[in-house]
This record gives sequence, C-alpha cells and structure tokens, in this order.
Amino acid sequence: MEMPKASEADKEHFRAVVPDHPGVVIKPMFGNLGAFVNGNMFAGLFGPTIGIKLSDEDREVLESSERTVPFGPAERPMGGYTGLPEMWNEEGDGDEARARAWTEKAFAYVASLPPKAAKEPKPRAAKK
Repeated sequence: MEMPKASEADKEHFRAVVPDHPGVVIKPMFGNLGAFVNGNMFAGLFGPTIGIKLSDEDREVLESSERTVPFGPAERPMGGYTGLPEMWNEEGDGDEARARAWTEKAFAYVASLPPKAAKEPKPRAAKK
C-alpha cells in the first residue's frame, strides 16, 4: 500500500477549511495532516482528499447529495470517515465554503464525543 503525500497546496487548503476554534490541533500524520479535538480526529488529509467524521445522519445527507469518495487507502478506507468531493478542491470559493461548513459539522460532532483517553505508558524492561 502506497501512502500518498499531500502537497503544500493540499495542506494549505486543508488548514483553510478546518475550523479556527480553541482546542483544534492540527498535526502531521504520515506525510499528511490530521485535525483533532479532545484527542479525537475529526478531519484528515490523505493526499489531496479531505476526510471528515460525521454523525450517521449528517454522513447520510452528504453521501446521498454529493459525489463523495472513500477516505484513506483504496484497499482499506477508514471506517466512519467520508472523503469530501475531490472537485471541491478545484472549483473555487463556493466549494471551499461548502467544505468549510461540512468540516465545521464534523468538528461539532466529534467535539461532543468523550475525550480520547490517554494511553498508559508501557512498562520499561528491567536492565540487566
């Protein structure tokens, strides 16, 4: 499985549609980016594709009304995430506003979920 890398333009577009809220953390992930709130990812970048995590109801609305794409590797897309239409990356201001609005819905949904629990540190092996 080849991991596509996001271009600087892809990363700039991603940052432009991610809500500017306190608590949003954008961090690198395998050459791409992820946007998190309370430790949970609500949006991610996989090559040029932006994927968002929505409530079941919102995901159904988006997927039934737009040409969404799977998010993640073709052989194993990420469950629970919907890839925004790739044509939105190219068409201009109206589409960026739609991408921003759906990413805001993803943020609101994931912000309502319980915070991700911190992982317990692994015990260190005893030195001989």
